[in-house]
Amino acid sequence: MTLRVGGLTPLSTTDWPGMLVAVVFCQGCPWRCGYCHNPGLIPARGDHEIPWEDVLAFLRRRQGLLDGVVFSGGEPTAQAGLPDAMREVRELGFKVGLHTGGMYPQRLAAVLPLVDWVGLDVKAPFAEYARVTGVTGSGERAHAGLLEVVASGVAHEVRTTVHPALLADAVVVGLAHDLAGRGVKHYVLQAFRSQGCADEALRRNATRDRPLQEVGEGLAGLFEDFSVRAT
Repeated sequence: MTLRVGGLTPLSTTDWPGMLVAVVFCQGCPWRCGYCHNPGLIPARGDHEIPWEDVLAFLRRRQGLLDGVVFSGGEPTAQAGLPDAMREVRELGFKVGLHTGGMYPQRLAAVLPLVDWVGLDVKAPFAEYARVTGVTGSGERAHAGLLEVVASGVAHEVRTTVHPALLADAVVVGLAHDLAGRGVKHYVLQAFRSQGCADEALRRNATRDRPLQEVGEGLAGLFEDFSVRAT
């Protein structure tokens, strides 16, 4: 089954820390996070999809020039064609990265052996997920996905996007402690970015009472690696 691709970034230095990568944006996501900066990727079919063969042709021209390919979204594990696409990328000599929300834990577990690095988004405390995703039961799915990633031994980064109207500072601190207790070693807080966000209320009410860096000051000792991305 061919992967449905909604976009392609030819070169990125930020989507997989320390690596030069191309980013394949997979079409489709079952969640409706208000702060999503790629709302055009939410529908299962996109208006301007890129044929997978065109993506492979591009990657063949970049062999030896890029370290890897990151499958992002949307939600890559929503597509049955993801494992085969990852195998084809590996056969070209690229490392494989994955951005995921963990909402399909069994599918995630199936592709982890094909992956060199995972960027896992944890949206909120698991009991409060529906307030962010708009989907009942999403917290249980995300928690199961987190457990799969942590148990896999695959290099990974867990990150949480913080919008002050969705996650109060005290909630962020509590979430960080919870994640550390579940075995997370590498954690990133990243500030909400208004670019691409279709929710006018969230764009309008994004002012913080104090910098996100201050919220993170007491959290670094919980993790082997911790950082705040404020821009």
